[in-house]
Amino acid sequence: QVQLVESGGGLAQTGGSLRLTCAASGRTFSSSDMGWFRQAPGKERAFVAGISRSGGTTTYGDYVRTRFTISRDNTKNTVYLQMDNLKPEDTAVYYCAARRGLIPVVSTLAPDYETWGQGTQVTVSS
Repeated sequence: QVQLVESGGGLAQTGGSLRLTCAASGRTFSSSDMGWFRQAPGKERAFVAGISRSGGTTTYGDYVRTRFTISRDNTKNTVYLQMDNLKPEDTAVYYCAARRGLIPVVSTLAPDYETWGQGTQVTVSS
């Protein structure tokens, strides 16, 4: 089973950028659909972006669609989330998640993902 470790979080100013990285261990990364979720204090975990195991399909939450970009490198067992034009409302803990299944699906639902990283804090100051 794949294990996930996120990095790249930190403090950014409004309008700034951050790049999150999720490093996966294990032999199943290339057969896993990947997702990024975030959770702000007092709120439920929300879908941010997802990418299919081949990298050919991506999906975004409405509130990040034109600002964030998800990508993956199966040769490095890594998935990325490039976040541009950050806003204070993007402040949250960001989680990487992996989903295996017979049929590739970029799910927006957290329960569909079996494996989660520990999260990385992103704080955007106004």
